[in-house]
Amino acid sequence: METMDIVGKSKEDASLPKATMTKIIKEMLPPDVRVARDAQDLLIECCVEFINLISSESNEVCNREDKRTIAPEHVLKALQALGFGEYIEEVYAAYEQHKIETVQDSLKGGKWSNGAEMTEEEAVAEQQRMFAEARARMNGGAVAPKQPDPDQSVES
Repeated sequence: METMDIVGKSKEDASLPKATMTKIIKEMLPPDVRVARDAQDLLIECCVEFINLISSESNEVCNREDKRTIAPEHVLKALQALGFGEYIEEVYAAYEQHKIETVQDSLKGGKWSNGAEMTEEEAVAEQQRMFAEARARMNGGAVAPKQPDPDQSVES
C-alpha cells in the first residue's frame, strides 16, 4: 500500500516541476557550484513537504476563524505559528509584488490579449465582424468571410 500525503494523493501526484526547481536552485548558488541530482531531488521533496505543512496549518487557521477559503492572512498566521515569523515580512512583500504584477498583466489585456494593440476603430470593426458571425450561426446562415487586414499586403 502506498503512503498518502495530507490531501489523500500519492507522493508522486504532489510534486513540483523539476526544471523550474532546478532553475531556482541554480539561481541561488554561485555559478561554480554544482548540485548533485540526488540533492536536487531532496530539495524538491523538502519544498513539497514545506508547502504541505504551510497549507495544512493555513487550513487550521482558516477553520479556527470559521472561514471556508484560505486567505493570504491565514498563510501569514500559519508561518508565524510554525516558527517562520522572521520570513513574514519578505513573504508579504513578495505577495504585494505579485498583486501589482497581476493587476498590470490584467491591464495589458491578460489572457485575451494577443500582444498586438488595436485602435478603437479596429476593435469596433472586429467586434462587429464577430457579432455578424454569431448572428449568421444563430440564424443558420453562412458565416461572413473575415475581412482582409488592410495593413497586410498579399504577395503572389
